[in-house]
Amino acid sequence: MSEDESQKILVWGAGAIGGTIGAYLVRDGYDVTFVDVAADHVAAIGERGLSITGPFGDFTVGAPAFTPDTLEGQWDTILLCTKAQHTAAAAQALAPHLGPAGVVVSIQNGLNPLIINEHLPSGRVLGSFVNFGADYLEPGVVQYGGRGVVVIGEQDGQLSERAKQLHGVLQHFEPDAILSANVFGYLWSKLAYGALLFATAVTNDSIADALDRPEDRALYTELGREVMRVALAHGVTPEAFNGFDPAAFLPDAGDAAAAQSLAEMVAFNRRSAKTHSGIWRDLAVRKRTTEVDAQLGWVVQFGQQHGVPTPLNARLITQIHEIEAGTRELGRANLAELRALLAPEEA
Repeated sequence: MSEDESQKILVWGAGAIGGTIGAYLVRDGYDVTFVDVAADHVAAIGERGLSITGPFGDFTVGAPAFTPDTLEGQWDTILLCTKAQHTAAAAQALAPHLGPAGVVVSIQNGLNPLIINEHLPSGRVLGSFVNFGADYLEPGVVQYGGRGVVVIGEQDGQLSERAKQLHGVLQHFEPDAILSANVFGYLWSKLAYGALLFATAVTNDSIADALDRPEDRALYTELGREVMRVALAHGVTPEAFNGFDPAAFLPDAGDAAAAQSLAEMVAFNRRSAKTHSGIWRDLAVRKRTTEVDAQLGWVVQFGQQHGVPTPLNARLITQIHEIEAGTRELGRANLAELRALLAPEEA
């Protein structure tokens, strides 16, 4: 890949994740093109630029932006940053725009490289894990609310030259970005952390306030343990990040370790200008479907495959679906319902 080609990047999905990363890359001199299905967002970027706001400074960048049906050309580097539930459709739509030697980096929540592999050769798909706080606010405006871990790696764990090069690209956004031989370990840990976030999102509490409630500590602990049991059965070595210690949620770790990890997650989230999860915003503000099937659905699916029960995650998925459908209200009663599923020794 030539220097000119390495500077050209297509960001597919210009919302919280893609908009933030892409804007920082534009600011550092990269030739970035944005793609998004939201025509009003694309129009705003074209007319006024993409604005990033938040505690790390406000700035606006100019960059071409298109809806998928108006995009032309090919790129050797495509950052796929859509919501997880849109991965399959996005992979199909971006395929004609991927150069002959090009690669796609899944910068999303969930095990989305596995979905992209069904539409593109797996050798051209890398994984990435991100945990920074950002929100789409309105057309052309994204809030970057809190730094968090950024990881990139090959699916097979090789520390390839292209992975090193792409790691260097992401360092223009997050200087402490990590090149990992175990990106799936991070993605599985994020599924466990994601289970906790989905649970906070069925209330109206902030992430920190929800995780800080003593009466729900056993519930969050068992949600995390369900995911870790499935991960271990699946042969995954989980990785720690931003206060989430997967070892603290292993079946034999003990409640004190889980409580300590929860306390560290509370502290991490209290430092962020982003108080509520994107999940909660999808449910309460944007009134749209969440990533629950594309995240926790993997836990239940692989749990069934390996014979590992996941009753809390399965029930939480049902609750989220009911909130999405308008048949269940947000509120702490939802957590009480989940607590009722805990075994006596867990409660």
